[in-house]
Amino acid sequence: MSDTPEIHDVVIVGAGPAALTAAIYTTREDIDTILYEKGVIGGLAAITDWVDNYPGFPKGIAGLELADGLQQQAERFGAEIRLGEVLSITDEGEYKRLSTTDGDVLAKAVLIATGSDYKKLGVPGEQEYYARGVHYCATCDGAFYRDKRLVIVGGGNSAVQEAIFLTRFATKIDLLVRGDKMRASEILQQELENFKDKITVHLNTTTDEIVGKDGHVVSVTGTDTTTNKKVSFETDGVFVFIGLLPNTQFLEGSDVELDEIGMIKTNMELETSVPGVFAAGDVRSGATMQIASATGEGATAALVMRKYIEEHASHKQPVTTV
Repeated sequence: MSDTPEIHDVVIVGAGPAALTAAIYTTREDIDTILYEKGVIGGLAAITDWVDNYPGFPKGIAGLELADGLQQQAERFGAEIRLGEVLSITDEGEYKRLSTTDGDVLAKAVLIATGSDYKKLGVPGEQEYYARGVHYCATCDGAFYRDKRLVIVGGGNSAVQEAIFLTRFATKIDLLVRGDKMRASEILQQELENFKDKITVHLNTTTDEIVGKDGHVVSVTGTDTTTNKKVSFETDGVFVFIGLLPNTQFLEGSDVELDEIGMIKTNMELETSVPGVFAAGDVRSGATMQIASATGEGATAALVMRKYIEEHASHKQPVTTV
């Protein structure tokens, strides 16, 4: 039995801010574009309670409202969003073959904008109080805790950097480190010493539960592993910085080159190691993990994909597969 896959100019994997912005740009120029999203349209932005630092919204905007606006704008210009999963991408020269849960599709250019997800603690209260006292982005949510007390979980570079950043707002920070020493660089640890008046480091301290009352976080309980005794820290909020998990599992075994933590390597034009396959947003190695920069990269990706299609793709139809 013969099977002729669908053919599109551009297939975008993901439907977060970078992906939706790229789709706005491509479809406005009549570039046939479809997007595949296996989770929530809008990505992490859609499940962020409030976004205070996106340009053009002086009073802030609900994350879901921002995501909805991007989706409506992309669809107005003709982008098609499909709820499904891309399982693999194969380079077949002029076309890239994407194996999806709906069957194979072919594209002249592909944009991977699957984003990253924050590593979770997996403790009671974490999911229940997400965005209502539990956070994973200091620049996004730190300003909500002006003159408040915070608990930060993590001992690596990001935890220390974000703890120092959060001293701009919080009056007291308890930094909980599971191991017997910090994993952050020596330079950052030295800088941390300058904030002893606000940041107290607790080594050998696990995070066992995030406790809430009346819909708000009130404390974090853990275990001092040197004494095996329970400890508790009163707090108004919890920031978790134990790493990121890029959504690139479907690229394992492919020719798309990843960095040491699984993020996609690109050149200055956002092109990956596979010609015609591009990456933008939080899944890209070196990304700043901000919505504004993700949308900027999405616009850039659309422009370079248009250029790629014009320079490399002909109007030949692919050979029918059998």
